[in-house]
Amino acid sequence: QLQLVESGGGLVQPGGSLRLSCAASEETLDYYSIGWFRQAPGKEREGVSCLSSSDGSTYHADSVKGRFTISRDNDKNTVYLQMNSLKSEDTAVYYCAATLTVSLCMLWAGPYEYWGQGTQVTVSS
Repeated sequence: QLQLVESGGGLVQPGGSLRLSCAASEETLDYYSIGWFRQAPGKEREGVSCLSSSDGSTYHADSVKGRFTISRDNDKNTVYLQMNSLKSEDTAVYYCAATLTVSLCMLWAGPYEYWGQGTQVTVSS
């Protein structure tokens, strides 16, 4: 069973940056499509960024396009979410998720079988 562990969250001022990490234990992430999702209090879970296992293509939600970047380091078996120019509305618990069943990049949570425990990101002055 794939286990995902997120890290890198914290408190940052508006305009600042954070890099979230999603590490897998005991199994390579090479063949998984990866998604980053977030959930703010009182709101539904939202797909933020994703990375396809088939061709490495990425996609970002309009709300973060141009500010967030998803990438994979196969040597470290880790996927990253680089978040720049953070805004207060980016405040949420961020989750990474993985799927073997779909090779495409998706911002819909349904196909993802494995989820991390989440890491809190708070953007506030």
